[in-house]
Amino acid sequence: MTTVDTAAGPLTLGRRYEGRVALVTGASRGIGLAVAQRIVAEGGRVVVTARKPEGLTAALELLGSEHARTVAGRADDEEHCAEAVDTALREFGRLDVLVNNTGINPAYGTLLDIEASAARKIMDVNVLAALAWTRRAVGAGLGADGTGAIVNMASVAGITPAPGIAYYGVSKSALIGLTVQLAAELAPRIRVNAIAPAVVKTRFAEALYGQDEAGAAAGYPLQRLGVPEDIAAAACFLGSADAGWITGQTLVVDGGAGLSPSI
Repeated sequence: MTTVDTAAGPLTLGRRYEGRVALVTGASRGIGLAVAQRIVAEGGRVVVTARKPEGLTAALELLGSEHARTVAGRADDEEHCAEAVDTALREFGRLDVLVNNTGINPAYGTLLDIEASAARKIMDVNVLAALAWTRRAVGAGLGADGTGAIVNMASVAGITPAPGIAYYGVSKSALIGLTVQLAAELAPRIRVNAIAPAVVKTRFAEALYGQDEAGAAAGYPLQRLGVPEDIAAAACFLGSADAGWITGQTLVVDGGAGLSPSI
C-alpha cells in the first residue's frame, strides 16, 4: 500500500494498476503528470508525452525510470503518436489505458472574434488529436483482452457557456461528443469516458485565478479550486476495473460549481 497526501487529507492507495500500462498525453506537468504519478503509485507503468523534452526529463525524475518512459512531440503529429504507442509496446509489452489529456487554448474572446486559423488549431489538438491517438492505440492492441479504457480530458466549459474561452468550450463539447461515439463503437472491449473539470490550479488555467485565487474560489461550495490530484483520482478511477460498468459518460469534477449558477 502507498499513502499519498491529497487536498482532503492522507489517502492509502491500492494496486489497481498492477500489471497495467497507460499512455498519458500532455503529462510533463499539471493534470497529466498527476495522472501518471497516481497510476505509478497504484502499481502501473506509464508512457508520458509532451512537446518539450526538458519538461519530460523532470517528469521522469518524479515518476522513476523503472516505471516510466517519455516521448517528446506535438500531440497533433501522427508520427509522434505512433512513436509513443510503439514505445509502450516495445518497453512494457502492452497498452491498457489511454488518457487523452493534451489541450490548448491560444485564443481568448467571443466566437465572433476568433481567427479561423486559431479555431482550426484548437480543434486539431483538442479533438482530432484525441481521435488519432485512439485510432493508433486501438490498432496497437488496446483492449485486446477486453479491459481497455480511454479517458478524455474535457472541461465544464464544454457543458456550460464559457465567457472568454468560448471556442475552447466548443472544442471540449466536441470532445464529449467524440467520447460518446467512441464508447458506442468500441464496446465491449474498450470503455471510453471523459472528465469535465472546473478551474484547476495549473499553469494552463492560471489566467482564470492568478490575480485573486480566494475570489475565484469563493463561489465554489467546497470553498477551493481544484488541484491536479483531484482530477488524477477521477481519471484513475475511470481507467480502472472499478469503473468496469461505466462507458460513454462525462464525470464532472467541479467542487460543486454546478450548484452555483454565478460561477
